[in-house]
Amino acid sequence: MMKGDRCEFCEGEMRQRCVLARFRYKGLTIYIENVPAWVCNKCGEQSFDAPVYKRLERIAQQSEHIQKSISFPLAEFDMAVP
Repeated sequence: MMKGDRCEFCEGEMRQRCVLARFRYKGLTIYIENVPAWVCNKCGEQSFDAPVYKRLERIAQQSEHIQKSISFPLAEFDMAVP
């Protein structure tokens, strides 16, 4: 991908940024900080260059070495009354 490419979903402009990426691998979801990504300036869609994606895969394959974890509030969709 190159600067100025268009988002395949909304035609917004893709710009390179470092992001907190949510990465799913073999049923596992991990978050990885400071990942170089292409991000749509309209809808926020993220995409990764092939070498970056391969590195994310290697990180996920070695998930037992991850030493930091985060927690966040988790709500049930049904808890909101109409």
